[in-house]
Amino acid sequence: MTGKKKKYNTLQKTETRDAWIMMAPAIIMLLIIAVYPVLRTIWLSLHEMVLTDPGSGYPFIGLENYINILKDERALNSILFTLKFTVTTVFFELIIGFAAALVMNKAFRGKGLVRAAILIPWAIPTSVSALMWKFIYNDQYGLFNDILYKLGIIDSYQAWLSTADGSFMALVITDVWKTAPYMALLILAGLQMIPEDLYEAAKIDGANVFQRFRYVTLPNVKGTVLVALLFRTLDAFRVYDLVSVMTGGANQTESVSLYAYNNLMKFLDFGYGSAMAVLVFVIVFIISLIYMRAMGDQLTGSLD
Repeated sequence: MTGKKKKYNTLQKTETRDAWIMMAPAIIMLLIIAVYPVLRTIWLSLHEMVLTDPGSGYPFIGLENYINILKDERALNSILFTLKFTVTTVFFELIIGFAAALVMNKAFRGKGLVRAAILIPWAIPTSVSALMWKFIYNDQYGLFNDILYKLGIIDSYQAWLSTADGSFMALVITDVWKTAPYMALLILAGLQMIPEDLYEAAKIDGANVFQRFRYVTLPNVKGTVLVALLFRTLDAFRVYDLVSVMTGGANQTESVSLYAYNNLMKFLDFGYGSAMAVLVFVIVFIISLIYMRAMGDQLTGSLD
């Protein structure tokens, strides 16, 4: 009996060793591509490293860059704008995406064509979408002004990207147009996993459309919605290319990622720019923990 146990332990150790050997290339690549850049950025954020002043010697200053962020009005405004942009866009994307998913989940002629067409905005690269919508908002020949003018909503063409409110509205509309289909696609996947038997049972019990939606659809798709919200919230908070192309951060539309990029690449302040990048990483990590906790509670509730 002891010999069999010893043989089993030896086999188990051999399998464990082989598993580590096979995983080693992936782990090494992950350390090089993901872990090292993060650790390097954190290290840079603890130094005063302005490349236009090489004579300073790039001294270690601890948390001074992070303290300066709290005193930097431009940095605080970029954080507030990013939070406002994230909450607004994710809210509308959830509403529109959910409605589109419900429509696509129904059986009708041309359903495949509709599904393909609705995903076109999401398939277009963000920088291309931003440039396209920038032309649409143009104050001289933009389609947006032309439609509103012909409908009698405005008396003259407006320079939407020249004001804070107009720029924010333009960014929100563009982002919702592009990414609501992505939200719809994820929610549609969740809807298709709901058994039809549940709807049939609800109909037999006399539940109307709204009751079936509340007591059958929502509980069964809640986990999928949380996953979709997680992906979109993280993506929206890290917004860079959309803002960079459409407004360049003007009119109080500078996002945290864009401000970090400006410090790193334009001002060549690698210490302060790295601190901003680390701040983005920390906020994204906190948002992920909140969503993961919510998804964990949802899973536990489902099991109960």
